[in-house]
Amino acid sequence: MHDDTTSSAAEVDFTERYSEVIGKVNETLDKVDWSQVGRVGKASGVLLAVIVAQILIKGVLDTINLLPIVPGLLELLGLVVVGTWSWNNLTTGEKRSAVMAKVQTLRKEYLS
Repeated sequence: MHDDTTSSAAEVDFTERYSEVIGKVNETLDKVDWSQVGRVGKASGVLLAVIVAQILIKGVLDTINLLPIVPGLLELLGLVVVGTWSWNNLTTGEKRSAVMAKVQTLRKEYLS
């Protein structure tokens, strides 16, 4: 039922199209600056690691929230830690000044 000329013409057309596509791909790859690809790869890897870490952290937090008493205890622990830190670092003017100086130093170090 198939014509030999039709099938051979289709094969030739496919071969020509395949060669044309491969040629364009090779031409595009030749234009790529491969020295920059390492930076992009590192950035992509860091982004992927952050996404995976966030998914894992969300899973852990969701699991903790399923336990009936743990979320309340964690909130209480947070309040105790903040209260203790505030008592130790903010009770006198000298301590508050030291905290502000440390914040300014950190701001200059990381944002400048």
